Amino acid sequence: MAQKETALHPESSGRGNPEAPSRRLTYEEFLEWCDEDTLAEWIDGEVIMSSPASLRHQELSRFLTQLLGVYVQEKNLGVVVAAPFQMKTGPELPGRQPDLLFVSREHLDRLKGTFLEGPADLVVEIVSPESRQRDRGEKYAEYEAGGVREYWLLDPEEERADFFFLGSDGRYDRLHPNAQGVYVSQTVPGFWIEVGLLWRRPFPSLLELQRKLGLSE
Repeated sequence: MAQKETALHPESSGRGNPEAPSRRLTYEEFLEWCDEDTLAEWIDGEVIMSSPASLRHQELSRFLTQLLGVYVQEKNLGVVVAAPFQMKTGPELPGRQPDLLFVSREHLDRLKGTFLEGPADLVVEIVSPESRQRDRGEKYAEYEAGGVREYWLLDPEEERADFFFLGSDGRYDRLHPNAQGVYVSQTVPGFWIEVGLLWRRPFPSLLELQRKLGLSE
């Protein structure tokens, strides 16, 4: 997610976002302050405002949300949620706002009214130039420690996709597409994606992809 790692004060709030508090907040206070359209994350009491996403970022997010969302709904596998929606994987970990998350049916009790209390089964972060180091560093470590089972890092600028799955030792193992360039999800049963399609503009027909996934005749 595009983000500026600066705690904003009221006099310098980002356009389209409410003014960030100048004092430190508990996570509960942050959730009360943050409305459903606010692009912000909570890190050790500080409110970190997010910068607007690029058009390419938004297009990729919309494409994946629609494709994965319809698949999960039709297969009755759980819920897909797109940003802005908060996820707090543990008491000592930050409150993050992933670009996309999947929560399986067995973990739906983690979904509260305004945030996910615990790890998602799958988190997707769409990397921007200013978030590249954070998504590959801080968030990678946080999601690993917090128990996010599968983590996708999608970088449309570099046309690079990295996939990770939490091993039995609690550490991420890197996974790779097969020889045909197809990646098969480890947490969404039966879901796969041709990685090259993620960089195509315009995106291919969702209806055609749904047919390939066995969702329509």
